[in-house]
Amino acid sequence: MDLVPALDEPLKKVLGPPTAKVMAEHLGLHTVGDLLHHYPRRYEERGQLTHLADLPMDEHVTVVAQVADARLLTFASSKAPRGKGQRLEVTITDGSGRLQLVFFGNGVHKPHKDLLPGTRAMFSGKVSVFNHRLQLAHPAYEPLRGDGADDTAAAESIDSWAGALIPIYPATAKLESWKLAKAVQTVLPSAQEAVDPLPDSLREGRGLVALPEALLKIHRPHTKADIGDARARLKWDEAFVLQVALARRRHADAQLPATARRPRPDGLLTAFDAKLPFTLTEGQRKVSKEIFDDLATEHPMHRLLQGEVGSGKTLVALRAMLAVVDTGGQAVMLAPTEVLAQQHHRSVTEMMGELAEGGMLGGAEHSTKVVLLTGSMGAAGRRQALLDLVTGEAGIVIGTHALIEDKVQFHDLGLVVVDEQHRFGVEQRDALRGKGKQPPHLLVMTATPIPRTVAMTVFGDLETSVLDQLPAGRSPIASHVVPAADKPHFLARAWERVREEVDNGHQAYVVCPRIGDEEDDPKKSGKKKSPEDEAEKRPPLAVLDIARQLAEGPLQGLRVEVLHGRMPPDDKDAVMRRFAAGETGVLVATTVIEVGVNVPNATAMVIMDADRFGVSQLHQLRGRVGRGSAAGLCLLVSEMPEASPARQRLNAVASTIDGFELSRIDLEQRREGDVLGQAQSGVRSSLRMLAVIEDEEIIAEAREEAAAVVAADPELAGLPGLRTALEALLDEEREQYLDKG
Repeated sequence: MDLVPALDEPLKKVLGPPTAKVMAEHLGLHTVGDLLHHYPRRYEERGQLTHLADLPMDEHVTVVAQVADARLLTFASSKAPRGKGQRLEVTITDGSGRLQLVFFGNGVHKPHKDLLPGTRAMFSGKVSVFNHRLQLAHPAYEPLRGDGADDTAAAESIDSWAGALIPIYPATAKLESWKLAKAVQTVLPSAQEAVDPLPDSLREGRGLVALPEALLKIHRPHTKADIGDARARLKWDEAFVLQVALARRRHADAQLPATARRPRPDGLLTAFDAKLPFTLTEGQRKVSKEIFDDLATEHPMHRLLQGEVGSGKTLVALRAMLAVVDTGGQAVMLAPTEVLAQQHHRSVTEMMGELAEGGMLGGAEHSTKVVLLTGSMGAAGRRQALLDLVTGEAGIVIGTHALIEDKVQFHDLGLVVVDEQHRFGVEQRDALRGKGKQPPHLLVMTATPIPRTVAMTVFGDLETSVLDQLPAGRSPIASHVVPAADKPHFLARAWERVREEVDNGHQAYVVCPRIGDEEDDPKKSGKKKSPEDEAEKRPPLAVLDIARQLAEGPLQGLRVEVLHGRMPPDDKDAVMRRFAAGETGVLVATTVIEVGVNVPNATAMVIMDADRFGVSQLHQLRGRVGRGSAAGLCLLVSEMPEASPARQRLNAVASTIDGFELSRIDLEQRREGDVLGQAQSGVRSSLRMLAVIEDEEIIAEAREEAAAVVAADPELAGLPGLRTALEALLDEEREQYLDKG
């Protein structure tokens, strides 16, 4: 009798080195257990065709469809013998939509014989755009003839085990769905060895099937009810194990000591509040109270402050920093870029006025020194800044990752404020938090609104405060999509609108995806082109090119300047100062202006190749306009076809300025993106089944169950199956992320 392979058995021993190598490199699957947890994305029913209208751009897809038409074309070609090349164009349909397949050269002969009109087959390939139409070039395919007589071995095996349901697996160009299905068939007996991570009481109380049964039903369902049972169980596994990891992190943090920081009634904070020219919004007062209550405890605050673009997060964070300075401590604000660090330094010193002139002539009685520290500072300025930090002369420090270097020492670090946290690596945050006499309090800020369920997962070890109320005086922003390919006159009108805004005394941004110097030119740098570049047959539009074209063309006579990340820091700062002072009419920039840049007189923004940016990024960029009393205008320029997912994404951005609604749309489109954040942990997603938007109820309930389990047994001594599942989730990098986040 054959031995059933163990769950930790390497796939190369079970499937052979070639297949295992492809699975490891392209899907991150290394063991039998990994493959068992590589679930089907969906299921095809015989007699039912896939909706071709929903195909995502630039993703590897598997579809089941019927051949409607096949044409073999001959064309002139210097590469082909006798100067004639061949191209096979096959149109497949699902009854409501159509998709074109193309085969070239020697690759046309077999599909020309196989793919006759009326043939049904599984097709697998990467979706691209050619002539503004979606297509699959050289897709792999498997005929599904139904009677079994002429099927290939793979199609026969599909018939034999799938019954009426064909599992469609997340696949790659190197490994199609049907090959994955055969590999799963080989390891499926090992599902019986799976150790259940859920406590018996939880599983039985919620009527969930056992883990081995769930794995069998997810890969080889006989009915739709089997799929439902399996999904319900596997979603609970993912939600519960992740929430236990976060509950243990919160439990451990609660044991750490920290210095309580209570603001003095007559100190710097009181003086600052007295000179504010406006009253705080109700939201700002509520969030400030939550933060001050945390700062007053003898355990480190771990709080996430999220809010809409322009809701006043920086003001709330500054008041918390001043409260810490009142206690004799120091506060640091960490920004992701030098442009943003300089912007924060400018705005903080402007808001504080003489209160930021500690130790200087003219400084107020209650005052402190506000120091900027970045990597590009001159030696003398840097030496003085480091001295101010170590002596405690500087109560507030604003800077970039330069603050994390070993030689940077603080007198008494009490609070770390991290702006746009998702831009920082794990080690960077950890190094800064290790510079206090005791662990400092931590306030994480993000202007990317996050749905509640994501906050419970990505930031599950942080308490959350939300600022969703804009200060009085903020103006509405109108957003429109400009279809440059379909209607070029719309783009001409966009530049007229920019000129009108500048002529009326306002300013405008033009944002491009690329700089345009030799370093970021794919041809000259040897960099691989992105799929969008290939699809569009051109590189992304570039700052230097667009700035020149505008200055010589539609915006001739206006002062046009450029801003990008590879400019020397002094030049960047000078450009921003001129723009802030109103000397520059139009700023052509990369996404360095995405967060924190505050020029109330800027009223218009044109985003070129807008389809190359994510939903949240577009919302961030748009938030740079309409910051004063005049209304804002954001124009999203795209050459993508109207029916493409990219255009639908842009239409969603144009239709609402509610960041929380957009974050839901963004998440729904990205589906099972890594909730722990690939940028955070550098590893593949732990969530294969759980959808953080749809499964809000499961996540909330799993959080409660996890908190109860950890409170009763922090070391999980009585739950060996759960400990094993945690170890699998918390590989070394994830452990670092959760420990140091």
